[in-house]
Parts: sequence; C-alpha cells; structure tokens
Amino acid sequence: MQTVTLEVQDNYIQSFMNYVNEHSASIQITKDKNLELDPYFYERQKELHQIRDDIKSGKSELISFEDFENNVDAFEKELEKQYAN
Repeated sequence: MQTVTLEVQDNYIQSFMNYVNEHSASIQITKDKNLELDPYFYERQKELHQIRDDIKSGKSELISFEDFENNVDAFEKELEKQYAN
C-alpha cells in the first residue's frame, strides 16, 4: 500500500468522499496527528526549514537574545526622546 497526500477543493469534498466510500475496500483514510494538533503544521514546518536554510547560507543573521534586548532598549529610548512632550 502507498501513502499519498491530497488536496481537495472545498466544493468537491462531498463528491470525493462519495468516491472514497464507494471504493473503501481499496482506500484507507487515516488522520494526520500533526494536523489534528496544528492545522498549519506543514506550512509552519516549511517556513522553519526555510529560516534554518537562510541562517545556514548567511542570507539571514541570528543574533543573541542579549543583543536583541539591547537593540530594543536603544530603540525604546529613541522613541521616548522623539515623542516626549
């Protein structure tokens, strides 16, 4: 038996399910546990893999949390100066 992933148009889902029911001896449907927990699991996984690849290739830079905090603090002080009345 082989496993495949399908995307079915919303307006065709009932017809598709009818077909599956008619051929249930040859088709087995199982729920994907990842999608039960997070309906966007595979989209998020793809994004995270892209972020990881960008960091590895040098396209994106990863900074420490300490540097991030310092940048945010400096930005906050700049905003306070700019908008202080």
